Amino acid sequence: MTVALWIVDGLLALAFAGAGVMKLVRPREALRTSGLAWVEDFSPAAVKLVGLAELLGALGLVLPLATGIAPVLAPVAATALAVTMGGAVVVHVRRREPVGPAVALLAVSVVSAVLGFVVVLG
Repeated sequence: MTVALWIVDGLLALAFAGAGVMKLVRPREALRTSGLAWVEDFSPAAVKLVGLAELLGALGLVLPLATGIAPVLAPVAATALAVTMGGAVVVHVRRREPVGPAVALLAVSVVSAVLGFVVVLG
């Protein structure tokens, strides 16, 4: 189960770190023209905050497990990322945009949280 958790968390961390860094370093207009039309509904600061949350969540998935310091924080980070993706699903549904990627990341985040709590607390 620990190996499965590492695989899920590693892949999830890569996805969220990439998305978070992209939102942090690229201007809102560049994000919009690259296909993230939802940024039109949010201020530049809000988009950066989402990027920061995604990056911190990615770090939270792997650092507690890698260091052995408070490993329960890894499934907590996965839970927070699931909540974030739940919000993303709502935004995309309201804008009548495809929700597939957000739903997939939501599902994998939930799997990571459940698996993480089983491994860490079990």
